Amino acid sequence: QVQLVESGGGLVQAGGSLRLSCAASGRTISNCAVGWFRQAPGKEREFVATISWSGGSTRYADSVKDRFTISRDNAKNTVYLQMNSLKPEDTAVYYCAASNRRVAGLGPYDYWGQGTQVTVSS
Repeated sequence: QVQLVESGGGLVQAGGSLRLSCAASGRTISNCAVGWFRQAPGKEREFVATISWSGGSTRYADSVKDRFTISRDNAKNTVYLQMNSLKPEDTAVYYCAASNRRVAGLGPYDYWGQGTQVTVSS
């Protein structure tokens, strides 16, 4: 089993930056694709970004492309989401998820974290 814990969320002004971390425990995720998703109040959960097992392949939602960067450090069993030029519409609970596949794209994902709140004020 894989346990995922997100951190790094918080309150930031529009235009600011945050870096989210997704730390895995239980077993290595070095062979797992990992994705970030988010859910705003009253909305469905949506895909944000994903990274392949090696980090060699990434994919982003159009809404965050050129602003967010997903990366991973397999030695630390951790995946990151660097978020720059944040907008109020980025406000959501952000979740990381790991797949038993090396490349997962939009899914499915097998393991989910509890989420971290990101609030962007205007």
